[in-house]
Amino acid sequence: MDIGTSSIRAALYDTNADVIPRSAVKIERSLVSTADGGSGIDAKVAFEQIVTAIDAVLKKTAKLTGKIEYVASCSFWHSLLGVDAKGKPTTQVFSWADTRSRKYTDVLRKRFDETETHNRTGARFHSSYWPAKLLWLRKEFPHVFAKTAQCLSLGDYVALRLFGDTTTSVSMASGTGIFDIRKCIWDAKLLEFLKIEPSNLPSISENDSAIFSLNKTFAKRWPKLSQAKWFPTIADGAADNIGAGCVTRSQAALMIGTSGAMRVAYAGDPPKKIPAGLWCYRIDRKSVIIGGALSDGGGLYRWLLENLKLPKDAEAQIAKRLLGTNGLIFMPFLAGERSTGYNESARGAVLGLTSATNSIDILQAAFESVAFRFAEIFEQLNKVVKIKEIVASGGALQESPVWTQIIADVLGRDLIMNAVPESSSRGAVLLALESIGKIENIDTIPNHDGMLIKANRNKTALYRMARKRHKQTYQNLMAKY
Repeated sequence: MDIGTSSIRAALYDTNADVIPRSAVKIERSLVSTADGGSGIDAKVAFEQIVTAIDAVLKKTAKLTGKIEYVASCSFWHSLLGVDAKGKPTTQVFSWADTRSRKYTDVLRKRFDETETHNRTGARFHSSYWPAKLLWLRKEFPHVFAKTAQCLSLGDYVALRLFGDTTTSVSMASGTGIFDIRKCIWDAKLLEFLKIEPSNLPSISENDSAIFSLNKTFAKRWPKLSQAKWFPTIADGAADNIGAGCVTRSQAALMIGTSGAMRVAYAGDPPKKIPAGLWCYRIDRKSVIIGGALSDGGGLYRWLLENLKLPKDAEAQIAKRLLGTNGLIFMPFLAGERSTGYNESARGAVLGLTSATNSIDILQAAFESVAFRFAEIFEQLNKVVKIKEIVASGGALQESPVWTQIIADVLGRDLIMNAVPESSSRGAVLLALESIGKIENIDTIPNHDGMLIKANRNKTALYRMARKRHKQTYQNLMAKY
């Protein structure tokens, strides 16, 4: 299963990590956003969507013979919900995009040395992580905080409902911002400040091959899964790197789905010093993943399509144009900023509008601006690893070849399009297969390489100047907030 923000995907895989034909299902959904920065989904609704997806897979494959021996899953990082002593939700599932706790970022920065905490937890102080959200809940909703017995991710809540156990994976714990990525334990300094006991959080699996079994209720509902062994949920970003074959220091995965990210995964320890604009989490106890995330990716593209009434040939028009049309500068922070500045006050903006500006100009400037943000991440990543290959994936890039070309040109690097249709769920399967000894090592799995997008080096030099103007404008704007 791949439990995403915009869909639940599930399928059967064989022990070669190939999807069994006609077994896949997809349940579309969307998180609820509010004007004050809220972003989330009702916990019971989210769980029922997952149950529906499993029901659908089993129904589609009812005539298949053979046993389903294992279940692997991934889920979106940074989700948070509370449950009471009986396991009933006390909050909705808050997503990484919920920014209502943003004012508490400053509280954390005044209380702690952010650089030291970042190097210990792999996470900057930001509303996308648990510390700011937990402070917000404790200060502004004390009655909710008081009756909350445990704080969980969505994957942990699914485990509670299916197994009666909230043991979490190192992968999911490392994305909370409250986890020591070097010791692989909950961070004592943050727990003390937040007035949280370790018992208020999921227990962390003692080994990476921990397995669970369905409780009686769901074993009866799903006989085919009654004897299956379930692995703890891992993070979708980590799974995507594995599924795309990017698991060495020289390979980066660049993804644009609803949001965007550029990540490098490798076996080994976290860098001694994590660059200020990046995060660092764990895949498991022996592997880490480092990178940067953009809050605006495919979600920004959809917003532009819905609100600018773009012509059908918009991309074809951009393909014929020069870069940086009319000097327009777009700030891609409609959903706030994460990497690389982590500025809670950042908002979207378009500068340089004239009476001659049209919707195509704005779309092109938006495409270029996201590419510039990826370039910032790329430069910081190269301080700790040496990237030789970039594999690109995500629905937004598949829908927009022009955007993909712009990113290649800005980075000055060729992009290999990921040919794996569901790399996140495949990655969860591969990690599970490694843990049970079906494959020796995930970095020995051959890539499913697709089309090569060659960078235009002449444009790279021109984009470097445009990016410099964009960066200066960003700094000028952010200095006012």
